[in-house]
Amino acid sequence: MKTLSARYRQAHREARWAIGLALAYFLWWYVSAYGFAPAINDLSMPTLYFGFPLWFLLSCIIGPIVFTILCALMVKFIYHDLPLEITDDKPHE
Repeated sequence: MKTLSARYRQAHREARWAIGLALAYFLWWYVSAYGFAPAINDLSMPTLYFGFPLWFLLSCIIGPIVFTILCALMVKFIYHDLPLEITDDKPHE
């Protein structure tokens, strides 16, 4: 991957994956925090899992762990080391 255009393609690919993972994490957090939270009118004690309500467990404990692992996998398999030397797309004549 020595040409500048190949590096730009790889950089754009990595950026799309990073943005996609960030949006997926926000969606996970939003759905688990607000989707599993008890209704406002419900004043009863929620069911606890490991001492936490389900919405908190999913959005604030399991979510960060899952997405940290996904981020590490993304860096390992999607990201590539790029050389800093620039070579032209077209050979010099």
